[in-house]
Amino acid sequence: MWPVGRSPTIVRHRGSAQTSRRAQKRTSPKKLQQSERATGSLASWLTSENTYALQGVLANIGASGSKASGASAGVVVASPSKTDPNYFYTWTRDSALVFKALVDQLIAGNKSLEPLIQQYISAQANLQQVNNPSGGLCSGGLAEPKFEVNLTPFTGAWGRPQRDGPALRATAMIAYSRYLIANGNTTTVNNIIWPIVQNDLSYVTQYWNQTGFDLWEEINSSSFFTTAVQYRALIEGNNLATQLGKSCPNCVSQAPLVLCFLQSYWTGSYALSNTGGGRSGKDANSILTSIHIFDPAASCDSITFQPCSDKALANHKVVTDSFRSIYNINKGIAQGSGVAVGRYPEDSYYNGNPWYLNTFAAAEQLYDAIYQWKKIGSISVTSISLPFFKDVYSSAAVGTYASSTTTFTSIVNAVQTYADSYMSIASGALAEQYNRADGTPLSAADLTWSYAAFLTAYNARANVIPASWGAASAKLPSSCSSGSASGPCAAATNTNWGNPGTPSTPTTTGGACATPTAIAVTFNEQKTTAYGENIFIVGSIPALGNWNAANAIALSASKYTSSNPLWYVTLNFATGSSFNYKYIKKAADGSVTWESDPNRSYTVGGNCAGTATQNDSWR
Repeated sequence: MWPVGRSPTIVRHRGSAQTSRRAQKRTSPKKLQQSERATGSLASWLTSENTYALQGVLANIGASGSKASGASAGVVVASPSKTDPNYFYTWTRDSALVFKALVDQLIAGNKSLEPLIQQYISAQANLQQVNNPSGGLCSGGLAEPKFEVNLTPFTGAWGRPQRDGPALRATAMIAYSRYLIANGNTTTVNNIIWPIVQNDLSYVTQYWNQTGFDLWEEINSSSFFTTAVQYRALIEGNNLATQLGKSCPNCVSQAPLVLCFLQSYWTGSYALSNTGGGRSGKDANSILTSIHIFDPAASCDSITFQPCSDKALANHKVVTDSFRSIYNINKGIAQGSGVAVGRYPEDSYYNGNPWYLNTFAAAEQLYDAIYQWKKIGSISVTSISLPFFKDVYSSAAVGTYASSTTTFTSIVNAVQTYADSYMSIASGALAEQYNRADGTPLSAADLTWSYAAFLTAYNARANVIPASWGAASAKLPSSCSSGSASGPCAAATNTNWGNPGTPSTPTTTGGACATPTAIAVTFNEQKTTAYGENIFIVGSIPALGNWNAANAIALSASKYTSSNPLWYVTLNFATGSSFNYKYIKKAADGSVTWESDPNRSYTVGGNCAGTATQNDSWR
């Protein structure tokens, strides 16, 4: 059950002082103030929470996030909490998952996020080159789990290495790369992003067959989640290389071996999330796996554990059921109704509680499954998935039901209701955990991953679906074996976004400069708003929606305070271009209020810095 030639090392961190942020034993939980849930329909509440969650993410990203003071540009702070527990660090895994969510938001139309995404990529290019306790760039250092927020190494004791980080980072950057290529910007991908991605792919091809710590940072063995995201990265990495006219032969040679190993986690009724640790292996790790390798173009394929596959659905039931009897807040909730979902039933961190991100993931897998059923046009119930279906539709039986049948409609409606019941825990500010007895938020406040998990689940519910990554090409080899392949590895030094064909150069003083072809313009708008209201910018050019309020660009309120009601956004424009614009306010019910005439106007002037600021107030 573990990579060939490697037995699992069971390393317990309970009671350890510094080995894992998620495994430090506490004697009493730290309670946080829970936000009061608004009245009204679930849909309207989730819409408001979606705005809040995006602002929660942005507030925790340096250098301008209101809760990320001291963090470098593009660096994700796991949580603003600095004591009991101290999460004021940046994790490679968390950062990649957060920015994958933001890239998906960009692709869905939120163009204001693009400068921040570029800052993240620049920060990761630097971070790859930071020597750390796990090694250097080409000697294992890419698996270092966390760093200081100023991009210096964390040198304390920890659960290292963690081998999912490079794969997840590659996936986030590949998603943005495909967006750039689709918009005619292949040069940027070739010169800035591909060198970073190539380093991460080379790490995966070399080290996938070695054990490491799981995503909860507690067990050093083989992890279902890690193996799955490594497989995805190799498939889409090779696809990107092909798009760029390059090749990744090690991706091609190692991916089938990784896929073959992925099958070994299946126990017959659920996925064994870790091969070591002495636990049952029932773990939200496996539900997170399903949503992070979801491919909207795939069938209900159990080889890649697609959300609608019989194995993924059976696993969903086993894992969520494992929490039904152990949490007081789940008492009396019938099967087929959502419950609070923790990490694993044996958990004792903060006395073992449900986590927001895992509960949202349980919903997201079901939303993804519904999308796949509708796209395929049928639902197949097997003996493996039958217990799941009987929980939500008591008349379920083994068979295939076409979309034209009443059984198909009844199952889809029942699963939709089931998924929604998991989302109903959303309550404004999202911490890491919530109390197993009364639902009070616990542990680290404003956990960035919790907010990102809400965003992806919300999008899945709204059928805002990420792009395909190539899961349909999955094919198991005739026989399984171990493997490893060393690939190209070199420092990625070009982060010159204004002119990606020219490598970055150190800043100099004096003399002339080449005016950038694009300028990043920050619009600062002062406007006091009520909860649920948001400010947008709309204007006379396509980048500003062509005066269509539905296509307006959202401003961020991550720096908003009662004394400084600031809304802002940074957008890239061609040097010398001119346009008219206005600000609009959108209420929670969708109504739009335009500021008064006349239209504002702006001409993008060139400068050496490549940036500009426009300060406005609502009128």
